[in-house]
Amino acid sequence: MILAPSVLASDFGRLRDHTAEALDAGAEWLHIDVMDGHFVPNISFGAPVMRGLREMARERSVPLDVHLMIENPDRYLEDFAEAGAAVITVHQEACPHLHRTVQAIQALGCRAGVALNPATPLVLLEDIAADLDLVLIMSVNPGFGGQAFIEGSVDKVRRCRQMLGGLRSRALIEVDGGVTPTNAGALVRAGADVLVAGSAVFKGDVAANVQAFRQPDRTIA
Repeated sequence: MILAPSVLASDFGRLRDHTAEALDAGAEWLHIDVMDGHFVPNISFGAPVMRGLREMARERSVPLDVHLMIENPDRYLEDFAEAGAAVITVHQEACPHLHRTVQAIQALGCRAGVALNPATPLVLLEDIAADLDLVLIMSVNPGFGGQAFIEGSVDKVRRCRQMLGGLRSRALIEVDGGVTPTNAGALVRAGADVLVAGSAVFKGDVAANVQAFRQPDRTIA
């Protein structure tokens, strides 16, 4: 299981140091939530802020996992690739020409992911699953941190794993929204590879929070 702390939940006043705490404790990726106030009802930050983490991430060989919750993401793919993205995920709901967008991400040397909102069915990815590097299952409605986990997301992860296996896709499954040590085990058992956690990592003792995700009874049995 790859733990990807969401930078959105960190203390922006000490962004580099706070995220470094999570990496020092054993987190493997850094998740960058980008919001535009249009596709979702909130605004976060863009590529310039991400560049502030690029050097640290490269020094530690830590992938920057960029989640674009924005309209017309094609306009900004090159900017985020230049800012250090290793993974760029766009929303199925925001991309009328999804195959073209996925190809553009991969042409920039990044892994391509596609995110699905909670109410978006998995079947919409069947025709592109073989081309993806990652599928992101949203377990809350995107736009704000700290929301309650949607319990049906565990079954959606399980069905996604079955779908990808049937299509012989090697895409990773990532889950974002309300992820905590309490539900992490169920998600991993259902087939999740990457867990995004915001306040569950950055609120309080970061090292202890990261280690809570590694408890034997909270991973694959």
